[in-house]
Amino acid sequence: MRGYTHEGSTPSSGISKMIQSPPFNWSPELAYIVGLITTDGSLSKDKRHIDFTSNDLQLLRTFKKCLSLKNKICEKSNSRKSDKKSYHLQFGDVKFYNSLLSIGLMPNKTYHLKKIKVPKLYFRDFLRGHLDGDGSIFTYIDRYMSYKGKRYRYTRIYTAFNSASYENLRWIKDILKKELNTNGALNSWLKNKKCVPAWTLRFAKNDSLKLLSWLYYKPNLPCLNRKRKIANRFLTKRP
Repeated sequence: MRGYTHEGSTPSSGISKMIQSPPFNWSPELAYIVGLITTDGSLSKDKRHIDFTSNDLQLLRTFKKCLSLKNKICEKSNSRKSDKKSYHLQFGDVKFYNSLLSIGLMPNKTYHLKKIKVPKLYFRDFLRGHLDGDGSIFTYIDRYMSYKGKRYRYTRIYTAFNSASYENLRWIKDILKKELNTNGALNSWLKNKKCVPAWTLRFAKNDSLKLLSWLYYKPNLPCLNRKRKIANRFLTKRP
């Protein structure tokens, strides 16, 4: 595979435990991994291998730990952004691959994702993986002057989920409306010169706080640490 250097793929005992009950023996860790694969993962056409790539080395290490993999994390060459490193992990497991197919994932999934069959109990773990894979938590300071001359300063926070699939984000939006009564804005933007639209589901401050509190529901959950730190700065201030 061009652009990669990696070891041979070997099945993991950790993965075997996850697929004892078809299609999966669900857990918070597995649901989180499914969220990561949904966004930044890919299923090979050989019907065996799963690939995960990210710019965040910590995310690769978390992915590897959750699945009890022994495969090596390798640096991936990137000719377009030579100054920015990305990392790659590939493993092979036919049963795990087929279980992913059975819940709605597929090769060349980018524009074809719809609903992913995740149990309701583990949906927020799945969504935290979706956020860490291809979402963002961003903040900025809003300063303005009132007509009375008083200065106001507000720190804004937004949470966004990104996908090339409208149906996948629409499904997430509907579930969050039902579970948390949030009102995310689902908008499209042009991803490249071919005018292929991509989609962003964005939540403003109040809904973001409600959502992030729900996603980070206890300590020591698998997550991308830098995003949780941003969320914690706001969540610790809540009454």
